Amino acid sequence: MQLLIKQASILDPDGALVLRNIKIEDGVVTGISATDLDVDGPADRVIEANGAFTMPGLIDVHVHFREPGFEKKETIATGSRAAARGGFTTVLAMPNLNPVPATADLLRQQIKRNERDGLIHVKQYGAISADLTASQVSPIEAMASAGAIGFTNDGKGVQSAATMLAAMKAAKRANRPLVAHLEDQSLMNGGVMNQGDRAKQLGLLGIDPLAETSQLARDLVLAQATGVHYHVAHLSTKVGVDLVRAAKLAGVHVTAEVSPHHLLLDETAIQTATQTNLKMNPPLRTPDDRAAVIAGLLDGTIDMVATDHAPHSVADKQGDFRTAAFGITGIETCFSLLYTHFVNSGLATLTQLQQWLVVAPARAFNLKAPTTLATGMQADIALFDLKHTHTITQNEFASKAINSPFVGQTVKGTTLMTIVDGKIVYDASREGGHND
Repeated sequence: MQLLIKQASILDPDGALVLRNIKIEDGVVTGISATDLDVDGPADRVIEANGAFTMPGLIDVHVHFREPGFEKKETIATGSRAAARGGFTTVLAMPNLNPVPATADLLRQQIKRNERDGLIHVKQYGAISADLTASQVSPIEAMASAGAIGFTNDGKGVQSAATMLAAMKAAKRANRPLVAHLEDQSLMNGGVMNQGDRAKQLGLLGIDPLAETSQLARDLVLAQATGVHYHVAHLSTKVGVDLVRAAKLAGVHVTAEVSPHHLLLDETAIQTATQTNLKMNPPLRTPDDRAAVIAGLLDGTIDMVATDHAPHSVADKQGDFRTAAFGITGIETCFSLLYTHFVNSGLATLTQLQQWLVVAPARAFNLKAPTTLATGMQADIALFDLKHTHTITQNEFASKAINSPFVGQTVKGTTLMTIVDGKIVYDASREGGHND
């Protein structure tokens, strides 16, 4: 298959946007030129980019595709369609499924599902322990040999230091990252939002921020002792950012991610207990916490942005904070929100955005995904419209779920096209694009 992308805006090595034509043949980029490119015979498709920003496909190291076990919320097929619509070509899927992939056989079965039903590259985490809660560590080295990209009990914090230490030692031997969902159950207090004045005003039980930071402090000491690559999921507190910064200075092999919602929202957005699309775990924190995670991302303490795409059915999100499920969708709105609030506002550059959404994830998780547009690269590519505004609506999502707090926001940077291995997997022009 041959594709020719004409007049695409790409980043040059100095971070400037330049117009280039891109030739793709048999899943590989075979030419990038300021002048016309020839193809052998007629191209299967000529794509008139008209200056659209074109970059390597985005990478999300934290998604929930819910299958098997929770298909009413999402499936691999719908989740990967949503990812493609967001410009993502590689995702790392969490293991909180039913059954939980906590053995090599279950892991292999899950990888087969991902490869069969995924529109994009869907890599799979293995579980640290059975049912995400057992104290005995899973056969991590066998699961790594079976194809696990890393190990996590996401959705549940590892409560025992002994379990975490054993998991870290095994992950180190397997040369795989260990990813931590930080949640000390003894400090959760049955809470449904961040502990503090806003929770008191709304009459809601609060989650002590120490539930995150006390486990983080423990794990960083264990990571230093074992030498494992320790990755912090959805960092949300100022104290957490300070701990990661200090650990990096001390030589601990630690990386960290932050979600778009913790960058863009804080607990002051919660005006009533019925705004359940603002309920997530970790919860929205204080304005000071939000300022700290932004600063941590900008100074490199936080390495990357990951969506924690957590689709739920409408029924899951009904009621109020006391009863609704934790979690929001995020993979379809991530790029446009970050472009609008960070790049278009002047706070960051496109080069930094590419670092957070492509380069750092690929490097941290040792992925073969391309990180810069160049001849010879695997043709995983996304095109974005940086010029026109678009208002996010519920009826546009490719995901099964609509649980997003960003519905109604006006953004720039919507996805025009996503290409995986040289094949077009999302094309806004053929799916009723949403540019206003």
